[in-house]
Amino acid sequence: METKTIRQRVTFKASPHAVYEALMDSRQHAKFTGGKAHISRKMGGKFTAFDGWLEGVNLELVPDSKIVQSWRGTDWPEGHYSKVTFSLKEVPTGTRLTFTHTGVPEQFYADIKQGWHDYYWKPLKKLLETAKGAPG
Repeated sequence: METKTIRQRVTFKASPHAVYEALMDSRQHAKFTGGKAHISRKMGGKFTAFDGWLEGVNLELVPDSKIVQSWRGTDWPEGHYSKVTFSLKEVPTGTRLTFTHTGVPEQFYADIKQGWHDYYWKPLKKLLETAKGAPG
């Protein structure tokens, strides 16, 4: 199967801790994505999001700094997992999130690439930047 890699960078007007928590806390994740999420906060722990459409396993967790997960949509070829890496770095304006998604099946690439913007970065910005304690 042919796969591709997605690389994106986005800056949030929020602390690395706030960004990390929004991604790893089941309630906050569900709030900004609009779908139920069950996210383990342990290495090797499983997660689901978007009402079970998305599933995977936590491969590496460094609080407030890095999240690495195996990741797949339930409509993907059986048994195929990609890998996502969220790297968080504090910058003067808040947090820079550097995102890499490897192993994306080519047939889903365009939709997934746009989906990160539409279903993650835009609503996450809205959640974080209207939350109490956001800098600025």
